[in-house]
Amino acid sequence: MDLLATAGPALLDAFALLSQPQQLAFMVLGVLLGLSVGVFPGLGGIAGLSLVLPFIFGMDPVAGLALMVGLIAVVPTSDTFASVLLGIPGSTASQATVLDGFPLSKKGEAARALSAAFISSLFGGLLGAMVLTAFILIARPLILAFEIPAMLAVTLLGLSMVAILAGRIPLKGVVAAGLGLMLGTVGEAGAGGSLRMASYDIPYLLDGFSLVIVGLGIFAIPEIVALLRQDRPISQSGDLGRGWFDGIRDWFRNIWLSVKCSAIGVLVGVIPGLGGSVVDWIAYGYTVQSSKDKSQFGKGDIRGVIGPESSNNAKEGGGLVPTLIFGIPGSGSMAVFLGGLALLGYDPGPHMVRHNLDITYTIVWSLALANVVGAGLCIFLANPIAKLTTIRFTLVAPFLFMIIAFAAFQSRQSLGDLAALMAIGLIGIFLRRFEFSRPAFLIGFVLSHQAEAFANQVYQIAGSRLRRGGLEGMLDYVASPLVLAILALTVLSIWIGVKQGKHVLGNDTPPTGAKRAPVIFMLAITAYVAVAVWDASTISYTGDKVFPLTVGIGTLIGCSVLLLRMRSAPEGNALFADNEKGGEDAQAPHGLWATLGWFAALLAMSALVGFIIALAVFLVSFFRLRAQVSWARTLLLSAAAIALICVLAGTLGRDFPPGLLQEFFDLPWPLT
Repeated sequence: MDLLATAGPALLDAFALLSQPQQLAFMVLGVLLGLSVGVFPGLGGIAGLSLVLPFIFGMDPVAGLALMVGLIAVVPTSDTFASVLLGIPGSTASQATVLDGFPLSKKGEAARALSAAFISSLFGGLLGAMVLTAFILIARPLILAFEIPAMLAVTLLGLSMVAILAGRIPLKGVVAAGLGLMLGTVGEAGAGGSLRMASYDIPYLLDGFSLVIVGLGIFAIPEIVALLRQDRPISQSGDLGRGWFDGIRDWFRNIWLSVKCSAIGVLVGVIPGLGGSVVDWIAYGYTVQSSKDKSQFGKGDIRGVIGPESSNNAKEGGGLVPTLIFGIPGSGSMAVFLGGLALLGYDPGPHMVRHNLDITYTIVWSLALANVVGAGLCIFLANPIAKLTTIRFTLVAPFLFMIIAFAAFQSRQSLGDLAALMAIGLIGIFLRRFEFSRPAFLIGFVLSHQAEAFANQVYQIAGSRLRRGGLEGMLDYVASPLVLAILALTVLSIWIGVKQGKHVLGNDTPPTGAKRAPVIFMLAITAYVAVAVWDASTISYTGDKVFPLTVGIGTLIGCSVLLLRMRSAPEGNALFADNEKGGEDAQAPHGLWATLGWFAALLAMSALVGFIIALAVFLVSFFRLRAQVSWARTLLLSAAAIALICVLAGTLGRDFPPGLLQEFFDLPWPLT
């Protein structure tokens, strides 16, 4: 009651603090920094916050907060540019936006998709801030209600979205998700430290694969290579579409969808450990399931943009609940934000809510205001930036390869990052070619770590309660009403997904050819899963083997069923979908391997002579030989690209991948 009595004055104090010109200036500066970082794929909020942390030490606390919150607020909005225009997830929170946003861009409706995304993000951010204002007073019981079994149930709910994204062959979606789950188990196990599909001889594998690398490899490289083979603009017509006013009208027509997905974003954000990697998939799955006409999802349905974009900004408001009230980061960016609060002299937790409620509300409404400013800037820039889709893609691709390689290297500052990016990129190319659901694969990978962690914790705690309180004590913990409700929702989601999923990403007749290539790929997947299962079976510590063994056996069964179906099915069956036998890929003027070879050459040269020298050779060769532009234009574009990446690296304080040459010669930056 005391807290409720002070909420009103604290809100007034927060508005007074926020209205000061200095605070507004720092908030706008944060928005501009977030906008600059967010447009580069693979960087996101963590990189942006890490950039500003050294500068906020010693700043006025409120100004420092305004700077950080401004950056946090706009990244989930600005990362939409890469998702829509390039088909590359700008961050983990914009993966689902690619599914319909990029097809809209290729239709010449980039401006429409962007404006719908920005107004949805704005609404979601404002709703998240409003909910957070009330949640600060009532959120404690809600958060405490989500024990480990409930968090495991929510993770399973996220996995249930595979059903709606599996395409015309649901079993292919299951296999893709299982493959993603298995890839997520590579490295040292979190419970006992056992090695899974890894060796001390290859130190890179000990920590598994980074989400940034997997996201870029599965989505970015296949799409860039596919577009580069066509040698034309992303937008086939070169027309920007009907403009951003149409996107706003689309949002108004689907306002209740935006409200519901924003609510999903807030609820998922409140639960620590889930965050942006889950929320957009859950929102996208709900969007599809709740729609009567599903025929255009995956091909350019504006609702597929509105739903995820409403949720990912609302998630930031929800993520601040456990961060501020308990000092528990709701995501990676919230973890860095906690570090920033400590530098400014604040101690997040119940103490901050009780004694610094005005500062708490300043954070909340800085988030709301930053969303307004950020969305406004993005809408203002939508049409100019959308013009990038009318540029011949051959001139854009080298810049994208450069940024992707640089972003991937920031994962661990190792050449292994580049090798992993290439390997995952090959997997992404084959998944795309043979129509295995890449979103399902990515969902599996994203949820693998937390699914295993929650499952192990539930197993240990439930076992302890069984020994102490018997079966009743265990069931009270595992089968709470909240858990049962979430599991019921999961079963419903799977049932709807299996029933209606064929209308999403798979309602056209696929191009097919001979059985050989699809069967060989299927055999390769089966062989990997079989080896992974055998490897898991050799682990002595039970807690480290159960999850990969269970998932692996389930995936292996799915692979076996698919192979049996392939054996008896005729060649024209959808099981043998092969995009190299029909459609745009088959008609492309440039071959797959010749096109991919350019990127492979860049990575290989980087290992020999370092990234910058390799980049210079790559750019000059590509622009002159592949793009066939004049020497003057070649040198100008190459110099601009190198200058851009050097400014980006210098600003972020990052290094470039070194090569064998740098081990023998001490070269100055940026050649180091």
